[in-house]
Amino acid sequence: MRALRRYIDNIKPHFQKGGKFEKLESTFEAFETFLFVPDQVTTQGVHIRDAIDMKRTMSLVVISLIPALLFGMWNVGYQHYLATGQLGEGVGTLQLFWEGFKLVLPIIVVSYVTGLAIEFTFAQIRGEEVNEGFLVSGMLIPLVLPVDVPLWMVAVSTAFAVIIGKEVFGGTGMNILNPALLARAFLFFAYPAYMSGNQVWIHGMMDGQGIIDGYSGATPLGQAAEGNVDQMPQAMDMFLGTIPGSIGETSTVAVLLGALILLYTGVGSWRIMLSTFAGGLVMGLILNAFAVNPFMAIPAWQHLVMGGFAFGAVFMATDPVSAARTRRGKYIYGFLIGLLAILIRVVNPAYPEGVMLAILLMNVFAPLIDHYVIESNINKRLKRAQVQAA
Repeated sequence: MRALRRYIDNIKPHFQKGGKFEKLESTFEAFETFLFVPDQVTTQGVHIRDAIDMKRTMSLVVISLIPALLFGMWNVGYQHYLATGQLGEGVGTLQLFWEGFKLVLPIIVVSYVTGLAIEFTFAQIRGEEVNEGFLVSGMLIPLVLPVDVPLWMVAVSTAFAVIIGKEVFGGTGMNILNPALLARAFLFFAYPAYMSGNQVWIHGMMDGQGIIDGYSGATPLGQAAEGNVDQMPQAMDMFLGTIPGSIGETSTVAVLLGALILLYTGVGSWRIMLSTFAGGLVMGLILNAFAVNPFMAIPAWQHLVMGGFAFGAVFMATDPVSAARTRRGKYIYGFLIGLLAILIRVVNPAYPEGVMLAILLMNVFAPLIDHYVIESNINKRLKRAQVQAA
């Protein structure tokens, strides 16, 4: 590391003002601060600095996504061989993972290349530092997409999310919507044929061999929305994640491992996670009480392991930029997300994955929630002061 530090120090003057590459100063700074903690010091006022800056925080979130990513790669291969009828032909775990790795890696590469190119371009134009937020968004976007999505659609949706969802508002820290969910919403409404249906969630072609007759690649939510509740996978299969679905959303176990990392490091908000699951459970119980169709009769707890609910609660709802920031507001924000997610997926079969719309909707209302929480606290203190004065 010392040799790398010396090399960076040697070339650094070329990227500073007066150097031959001064126009690339923000780009150089982005790579330098990614490798090493900045040596900035406070010259006035009282500030406390530590090694956990924004880049380190984003890196921890990416690490927490690794269990879902690795399992997603394995599951992509598993669903592929299951659909083509080759699962029992001596196919091992490594072969399943390798098949998924080959399919998922290009999506990740396209996501990062597109998003980072836009981030670096805007930073250069503005003469500002490169924002770190896309370190997480670049990984989240592939994990919420189907494996068969065309790469050009990944690029278009990523560009839309970064430009319209972030840069027009001022970049990282200024966006009002979660960029990764915005990318998925863009694809869902712009290219619905590639984001819905039974066969989009699996890769069914290898060496010219297609999906075997009688195999359905429908997700549990898709089956429930069609009224085929009796054909849904077992609850344990949904919990483990060996079902068709988005690349990184199927396994609740992998998502919970990521949640433990976020909670242990203090990066994720346990208040939002807990209240989101609580809101989903409450709405599930309400629907059970008034069940008029098989979908409403599904046990409330099963909704928490179906689809992308757990993934959304842990990685999407807890986005510190677009989520509520007050302590009480986080409880309200998360509870309403869980409530609306289950309500949308059950009442409106056109959107069986309601967590996406629920989080985007509450992203818009998060500032309003914080406003009223703060106003409530102010009014309480004013009344307390008036009573004491009297």
